Amino acid sequence: MSIDLSSINKKEYAVIMKDIVKRFPKVLANDHVNFLVKKGEVHSIIGENGAGKSTLMNQLYGLYTPTSGDIYIFGEKKVFKGPGDAIKAGIGMVHQHFMLVDTLTVAENIVLGSEPKRGMTFDLKKARKEVKELSEKYGLFVDVDAKIEDIPVGMQQRVEILKTIYRGAEILILDEPTAVLTPQETKELFEIINKLREDGKTIIFISHKLHEVMEISDNITVMRLGKVTGHVAAKDTNARELANMMVGREVVLRVEKSEKEPGDTIVEVEDLWIKDNRGLDAVRGVSFKIRKGEVLGVAGVAGNGQTELVEALTGLRKIENGKYLYKGEEVSKKTVRELRERNIGHIPEDRFKYAMVKEFPNYYNMILGKHYKEPFAKNGFLNHDVIYKNADILVKRFDVRPPDRTIPTGNLSGGNQQKVVIAREVSFNPEFIVIAQPTRGLDVGAIEYVHKEILNLREKDVAVLLVSMELEEVLSLSDRIIVMYEGEIMGEVKPDEVTIEEIGLMMAGHKLEDIKLEEKLSHGGDSN
Repeated sequence: MSIDLSSINKKEYAVIMKDIVKRFPKVLANDHVNFLVKKGEVHSIIGENGAGKSTLMNQLYGLYTPTSGDIYIFGEKKVFKGPGDAIKAGIGMVHQHFMLVDTLTVAENIVLGSEPKRGMTFDLKKARKEVKELSEKYGLFVDVDAKIEDIPVGMQQRVEILKTIYRGAEILILDEPTAVLTPQETKELFEIINKLREDGKTIIFISHKLHEVMEISDNITVMRLGKVTGHVAAKDTNARELANMMVGREVVLRVEKSEKEPGDTIVEVEDLWIKDNRGLDAVRGVSFKIRKGEVLGVAGVAGNGQTELVEALTGLRKIENGKYLYKGEEVSKKTVRELRERNIGHIPEDRFKYAMVKEFPNYYNMILGKHYKEPFAKNGFLNHDVIYKNADILVKRFDVRPPDRTIPTGNLSGGNQQKVVIAREVSFNPEFIVIAQPTRGLDVGAIEYVHKEILNLREKDVAVLLVSMELEEVLSLSDRIIVMYEGEIMGEVKPDEVTIEEIGLMMAGHKLEDIKLEEKLSHGGDSN
């Protein structure tokens, strides 16, 4: 439905996007979208993958030009030819993947492109002073002299926010800002957002996490299939209602996990040491066991050795020291193919790099890893009748959309690409499967589907190692959880015997026994 601009006071709004249409070849990404954000509010935009959120925000930030429609910033009509124009209009964007130079300091990154000068040279002293003052004003505490490569992810995000404010941003677009944060860092970010709002800044918050959207937003716009399906005040709605608006049907938000007694130990890891790409120890003396029909969750902030652990257990990275036993056999020196021959499955965190060939049609991506064996091949020749039939069965069973085996997998939405990968790995009947970041970038409908599949594996007595940055996911799907920090295990807990705060502390480097001791002492202190 169109909006009548004569009936509203345009100057009350930081952003008005009117009747925005954005067409790409064969895709209508935005279909007459109206998006209004009042000055000084936190406005969330949510929707499934492919709903058109990112396309809409990329037009607001000048990365795309609308096919048709108008954009008004603080009541003035604007035409952006690039991000430079958007920045001049007071718009800043903090991308999900930070745009920082690792080898430069915090201060140097923040002033990059707008450097204060003394004569013809860069005035570092002035840059440090300006950044320090700005960070203190907004409670965005950073070490101005630290190099980006030496600071944690939460501080890097503060640097990104400071960078946009330093350039004069009055409107901040935050794209999935909590995806890489611990619970404590998320809490700190929300305090910063509230401070920015109090200072009159306008925040556009893009997220998949409905409980966060409910907590931080004033108003929420919901998109589906390129159109706006709802605009609600946060105080007048709830997570279930938002999920229904996003997906167009009832969605199960809580995972219902049945009680189950695990079977025999399938996987045993003892004192595992693994190096990263720089030759440094990424995994340091890690030990754990996984039994049949059990999900062992691995929690932790990205970059604490989880990726190297996953790669080592699936044959993609060398194990330096320690034992890796599968069904009693030492397999630490086995290749990817040898491990897959032993019914070890893998759903990788990077679909494009390790899970599929984008240009291949679905029917080929659904047999990768077993493509050289019967029934898919004989005497070195592919059996296409069997391959097509296999794909048709999997496309239907796993509800891949569009339901066409011939489409290149790279042309599907993120959720449907993930379905292709899961369909293949599950259809190979693994006895042990390593699952990394299974719902990264997926919407609530696809997340619900992936969670059901993981629990189905558990019901079929498969041993599952689940690595995820999503704490809620780890807590709801796992039977036991280990928390990793700087390559070490900080503790092992059962989901119903731990608080979010305790897990957050372990994710920040506190050992479980130290946390418990501190709690015991503080309770002891209370009773005296």
